[in-house]
Amino acid sequence: MLLTTNAIVLSKLKYRDHDLIVKCYTQEKGILSFLLRGILKSKKGSIKAAHFQPLTQLQIVVNVKTNKSLQTIKEVKLLAIYNSLHSHVLKSSIVIFLSEVLSSTLQEEEKNETLYSFLENTLLWLDVQSEYSNFHLLFLLKLTKYLGFYPDEEAIDYPNFNLKEGQFQLKPTRLYNVSGENLIILKQLLGTTFDALPNIKINSKQRQSFLSMILLYFELHLGSFKPPKSLQVFNQVFS
Repeated sequence: MLLTTNAIVLSKLKYRDHDLIVKCYTQEKGILSFLLRGILKSKKGSIKAAHFQPLTQLQIVVNVKTNKSLQTIKEVKLLAIYNSLHSHVLKSSIVIFLSEVLSSTLQEEEKNETLYSFLENTLLWLDVQSEYSNFHLLFLLKLTKYLGFYPDEEAIDYPNFNLKEGQFQLKPTRLYNVSGENLIILKQLLGTTFDALPNIKINSKQRQSFLSMILLYFELHLGSFKPPKSLQVFNQVFS
């Protein structure tokens, strides 16, 4: 079955000498993986390796076979041409980091229009911003809404947050309790939008601490989640 769909590239892996295995989050089918034969060798074809940079937005024509884990791409074109995401050092670090997170967390092979729209629009937003040092924090927090463990805001005035339960609580717990600066930042981010994000001032130490906390939150609620391999380099870039 031939299917035309928008897609966001999550990962690529060299296979044999000249092939790539590419994983995408698609608008119509959720997660799909593709085997691109000879793409690293041939310069004549219309499908280029450069199309599959992390978090690139594409329109693809796919030959979908339900009994196969690796599909075939027939046609591809760039849907959005980024100005800075792949060329700016700091933004490209964010892209690599978030592509790892998304590749680990997005597993479902089914359509989710609202999640796709969130990814599409936030990446386009980041591409044109000049202030974005806290973008990844708000992105990860908002992503939990689509993954099913967004913090319960009912008791947001309470002085503690339980990572395991995903709830604000009156009394601290022995394990997975959040208070102090991380709690303040969590409440600030829950109450803001991407456009208002520059109004929240967070220094590099606070940023790393909150990032560690939110990644632990992912681990506690997604059994298969592992911190991205790029985390150490990412923290160094934003230190």
